[in-house]
Amino acid sequence: MGRHERGLATLGAMIAPTLDLPRGVTIPAIGLGTWPLDDAEAAVAVRTALETGYRLVDTAENYRNEAGVGQGLRDSGIAREDVFITTKFNREWHTDVRSAWENSVRLLGVDYLDLFLIHWPNPDQGRYVDAWEGLIELLDEGLVRAIGTSNFKAPHLEAVVAATGMAPDVNQINLNPYALRHASVAANAAHGTLTESWSPIQPHSMLAEPVITAAAQAHGVTPAQVVLRWHTQHGYLPIPKSANPERQAENLAVFGFTLTDTEVAALDALDRGEAGLTDSDVFGH
Repeated sequence: MGRHERGLATLGAMIAPTLDLPRGVTIPAIGLGTWPLDDAEAAVAVRTALETGYRLVDTAENYRNEAGVGQGLRDSGIAREDVFITTKFNREWHTDVRSAWENSVRLLGVDYLDLFLIHWPNPDQGRYVDAWEGLIELLDEGLVRAIGTSNFKAPHLEAVVAATGMAPDVNQINLNPYALRHASVAANAAHGTLTESWSPIQPHSMLAEPVITAAAQAHGVTPAQVVLRWHTQHGYLPIPKSANPERQAENLAVFGFTLTDTEVAALDALDRGEAGLTDSDVFGH
């Protein structure tokens, strides 16, 4: 099991570990990503995922599908308090995080968020520390259960911690066996911040890598399951997107086998560095 996996949470017919966040909140160890689904697609995908056993759903203002995610939650019949909802806000709200929160809870049809993230640091704008201070205010008021960042590099994390003395519960970054993100992962760990992986099995071309297909054959699983299990054994929280109920079930079932140390090391060796990644120093919403 991954170094942060703790306990077992019953998820419908599935069993999945939970992870401890720094300030006492627990979060499911795998979630459903919803980009680039539209509202109608997200409503169906979220409903089927929750029926399958997912209890963590990730969306964002910029995905333009928060209303669909909320509809899927209601259609599933699963109680709001049993589902961990994450969303993210754009750069125009860095000095008005409360309005971002109001917009998201209205579209989702909920009255609180489990995790609220700054989507991109946008250092050109220079207001992400203000955004972090706004998130702390929401946390203090009980309007969110946990707060975090997305696409923050080590200097961005250092800036918010230096200004407030408070580190993010989660930093969500683009991470996979082709991009190990050593500096960002180390910075997260130094602050006790959980690393969450977006697009964890992309590019899909990696699924044809011989070390991945060999591990899949050895364990009787799919290549995608091997990559997701690699994430969880490193202590990362992957949020793969899938609108296919069969694939959703496969993704949720990755805790039923364990990769060997040799297999994990072989996937680690696929690292190509960060040259092909979106640079959050120059890009952002």
